[in-house]
Amino acid sequence: MQSNMRLTNQRTLWRRSAVAAASLVVSAIGWQSVPAALQAQSSGCEVIYTKAWEGGNGFGANIVIENYGAAINGWTLEFSFSGSQQVSNGWPVSFSQSGADVTISSNAAWNEAIPSGGSFNVGFNGTVSGANQDPTVFVLNGVTCGQDTGTGGSDGTGGDAGTGGDAGTGGDAGTGGDAGTGGDAGTGGDAGTGGDAGTGGDAGTGGDAGTGGDAGTGGDAGTGGDAGTGGDAGTGGDAGTGGVIDGAVFRVNESGRVTKDGEVFPVRCGSWFGLEGRHEPSDDPTNPSGAPMELYIGNTFWANGNAGTGRTIQQTMTEIVNMGINVVRLPVVPQTLDPNDPQASGSVLKNHPSVVSDNALQALEDFIVLADQNNIEVMLDVHSCSNYVGWRAGRLDARPPYVDRDRENYDFPREGYSCASSGNPSSVSVVQAYDEAAWLDDLRTLAGLGQQLGVDNIIGIDIFNEPWDYSWSEWKGLVEAAYAAINEVNPNTLLFVQGISSSNGNQDGSSTTVNDTPHGSLTTNPNWGENLYEAISDPINIPRERLVFSPHTYGPSVFVQSMFMDPAQPECAGLEGDAAGDAGCNIVIDEALLREGWDEHFGFLRDQGYAIVVGEFGGNMDWPGGQASIRDQDRWGYITPGIDQEWQEVFVDYMVDRGIEGCYWAINPESGDTAGWYGHAYDPISNTSGWGEWFDFDVRKTDLLHDLWGM
Repeated sequence: MQSNMRLTNQRTLWRRSAVAAASLVVSAIGWQSVPAALQAQSSGCEVIYTKAWEGGNGFGANIVIENYGAAINGWTLEFSFSGSQQVSNGWPVSFSQSGADVTISSNAAWNEAIPSGGSFNVGFNGTVSGANQDPTVFVLNGVTCGQDTGTGGSDGTGGDAGTGGDAGTGGDAGTGGDAGTGGDAGTGGDAGTGGDAGTGGDAGTGGDAGTGGDAGTGGDAGTGGDAGTGGDAGTGGDAGTGGVIDGAVFRVNESGRVTKDGEVFPVRCGSWFGLEGRHEPSDDPTNPSGAPMELYIGNTFWANGNAGTGRTIQQTMTEIVNMGINVVRLPVVPQTLDPNDPQASGSVLKNHPSVVSDNALQALEDFIVLADQNNIEVMLDVHSCSNYVGWRAGRLDARPPYVDRDRENYDFPREGYSCASSGNPSSVSVVQAYDEAAWLDDLRTLAGLGQQLGVDNIIGIDIFNEPWDYSWSEWKGLVEAAYAAINEVNPNTLLFVQGISSSNGNQDGSSTTVNDTPHGSLTTNPNWGENLYEAISDPINIPRERLVFSPHTYGPSVFVQSMFMDPAQPECAGLEGDAAGDAGCNIVIDEALLREGWDEHFGFLRDQGYAIVVGEFGGNMDWPGGQASIRDQDRWGYITPGIDQEWQEVFVDYMVDRGIEGCYWAINPESGDTAGWYGHAYDPISNTSGWGEWFDFDVRKTDLLHDLWGM
């Protein structure tokens, strides 16, 4: 995430507890490394009960209800434990327990239906003292589903439970070493995601969107085989390299809709960040001012007295699929692809030992495989030229001075880091050189991951995040080069192409080359990545069936732009960011004005038959409260919370009206300026130690996304 409007968010902080650093490199305990699932089945229904994790006096389980009878509209599932097991919390439906008897029921219109031949997934965490035997009898709407031991599969150990054999997660032996045993992998805390916002495309006044965040892991989950990557997993060959992919051809049809194998594919997408590098505080005892690359999964090593929370990636995938997600946008950086990068593994990672990843590359690969097993498509996003430079990188070879260099009360400047091999100021001490050739090589690597891993769920590549510092002609040329590189390796995938900003040439090493970028009316200013104004007059020369435009846009919780100023306060005209807050300016969401800007910046492309999937939108609905930074709360405390929720609702209405889809920022809640779909235990004033611990979905955001998805 990065808007070119960011001057407001101090990144959230975490504090490391007194746990030996060595504990952070313990191998991941996978969600499929537990005994095979018990299954109850009959001609009418089948229930698959699989333990997701066990440890101490806690455990978690996943339940798949498969309906082989008539369509169901409203359901209750009942079963009984044989021991002391107690359900602590369950999702995404209603759970209750009386003694040993557990009742699970649909509780909303969107989760009542299980079509004939369809299935529904639920999960829960619980406590136990003594033996933890799986329940064996399940009753769905008063009918016993039957009973089976569930030991099927080609090797007789995994079966449908997904621990080997036909389940497609093991090697030839079906459980194969560390692979094929599941497990989640690293995310970890970052106080330094969040952040402020830049301005309207001027690098000198821009800001920090600061989400920096990471993206997905997945432990050793389901990569199977002794080689740990292939085996029978998914589609792959015995050598563990995956084999040739036969299916999943992604295209854009003549109506500008994304298709999968010729059928319209509704994109219901959220970003799950972390693997692109977070920003550690300067006083971190282990990794001061570091940039570790680790997927956030809501299970940090210090939570619950170092016992962790029990949350796994599989649990989250089950939950978000049940909520409607079918695509995850996964940000990465060049360093993510290097398993030996010092910020990719070891004591810098913050996930609990039960779910910590070996390294960022393994986490990336495991996430993709596990997503495929959960019918989730993955959009790979090259989020920056560097895990240290992060969102500031408006170009492949970005260099300081960066937009946040003079920010007050800010602990995360990066003036010592550059992606440019030359022309750097004296402040630079670390160069992570990047250029077009290195970027194209990385795009080829990402494009080949599907075949390497034996999966076909790479819907596309978001080729570079918020290229705000390029002119349109420069960016167009890079897009065309990216298409040629990706198409060499994978002709079945899409290119997601963001817009630019309102200025260019800020970070090219010369202060005399800064230019304004056309974007239409000056009354509305594009966010970083929002400006596609010149895409019709100077079109990108790649096949339209492979091109998805993917602008980014945000409301006031990310940056207060001048178009949000109250016309009743003429003294505030033209002000934005901190200056507007210091002047006590009110914020007004003018729907007509905003729609005019969105139409001019990107919406007009829908009229031309192009596909549009907004790459990032979202925000903190409680801003300037909730988990907003203390500096925002102090500066904007006179604003009644709810203004960003109003902006989000107006934008979703616009998307629905224009037939535009999008990826919500973000699924996980560690973003300081947007919060997340999941709630967060963290509070910048009252509970800083709650960083990285997730709560239930924000109902307001659920309603918003279901409106967008027509659910």
